[in-house]
Amino acid sequence: MTSGHTWAEDNWPVYVPRMCWCVMSLQVSINKGESQDSLLRRFQRMVQTSGVLREAKAHHHFLSKGETARLKAQRNARRRRSS
Repeated sequence: MTSGHTWAEDNWPVYVPRMCWCVMSLQVSINKGESQDSLLRRFQRMVQTSGVLREAKAHHHFLSKGETARLKAQRNARRRRSS
């Protein structure tokens, strides 16, 4: 890879239920003298911090308002028990 080359996540449309088709893209530019391993680590860290995967997993299946409330109550109860 040459300096100034931009390596980006595929700009593919992602269907999210109850929303529209959208494009989620993240770009990482390679620095001069940087290895591909460190570039990949930076990209993975960016994906984690941006919450792209979390958002995609949250909308993977449709949840009704009642199911969402029930799961939220279970999560809160579990959190209260652990503390």
